[in-house]
Amino acid sequence: MVKSRGKFITLEGGEGVGKTTNQAFIRDYLQSQAISVMLTREPGGTPLAEKIRALLLALDSEPVTERAELLLMFAARAQHLQQVIEPALAAGQWVLCDRFTDATYAYQGGGRKMPVHAIRWLEQWVQGDVRPDLTLLFDAPVEIGLKRAGKRGALDRFESEKYSFFHQVREAYLHQAEQEPQRVKIIQADQPLPEVQSKLIQVLHGQFGDCFSRLE
Repeated sequence: MVKSRGKFITLEGGEGVGKTTNQAFIRDYLQSQAISVMLTREPGGTPLAEKIRALLLALDSEPVTERAELLLMFAARAQHLQQVIEPALAAGQWVLCDRFTDATYAYQGGGRKMPVHAIRWLEQWVQGDVRPDLTLLFDAPVEIGLKRAGKRGALDRFESEKYSFFHQVREAYLHQAEQEPQRVKIIQADQPLPEVQSKLIQVLHGQFGDCFSRLE
């Protein structure tokens, strides 16, 4: 019997919106439904892609130009897709990825003002037909997210950007949700965690109801 292809779920949002906490929650919930799940992140997910991540986040490295940043993001993504994401999906696993190409449209497109047509061309070239089945966009006011992020320790190169940068990132994310409402579901991340996680379960069942063994 041929295994059905796994589902590709991405978690998006600005700094300090709770993606890491809720990625683990979703994994545990899916596993409780007898679904095989793999967690990964971008940039990163493979040894080479993690090295690229370190270059992108470092504050003390040579200044990274906007074009170099964009190309490094897609270089890491190309490796990640071929080595990790595609094999897992083909094997029937569900993949939960902390950020993916929507982040590129938000950070490099919205924040850095890189041309959308260049991002779109790279997306098609690197990914082919691979797109997320569901994107969970964790949204919160910039001030709240950055305050949370500051409590985690030293800020990286992206977290050290100006407030205006993060407002542009948030606007770009919300624009994506408006353009693709069937795929991108907004999760109000400034709500109490139990409410956020209740909403996550609701969205998962709304999107993939036939895949679950039981309703909560």
